[in-house]
Amino acid sequence: MSGQDLVNELSGKVSLLDSALKQLGVRGREYAQAEQDYRIALAQKILTERDKGTPVTIISDICRGDREIAKKKFERDCKETGYKAALEAINVYKIQIKTLESTIEREWRG
Repeated sequence: MSGQDLVNELSGKVSLLDSALKQLGVRGREYAQAEQDYRIALAQKILTERDKGTPVTIISDICRGDREIAKKKFERDCKETGYKAALEAINVYKIQIKTLESTIEREWRG
């Protein structure tokens, strides 16, 4: 690989890192929104069960087993996974960039 090829590859990785950082922001907001939606729905369901006289000892299990609440938790968990995947992509791009920088440095020193 020529020095110019290495520089071009480095530039591509930096672009990917920039995109991943933007994606992290988007996914972070989506994750936070999904967490908020889940917690609000769960709190409302708990209040409904308390009003119905459901024993406090089983309210948590009943509420978390509710289809709508479970769906919101699933959506939250999927958003969390997407957020963590974006974080991991950022780390991978950083390592690739450092490796390319070292290779370019070695090439230049000759």
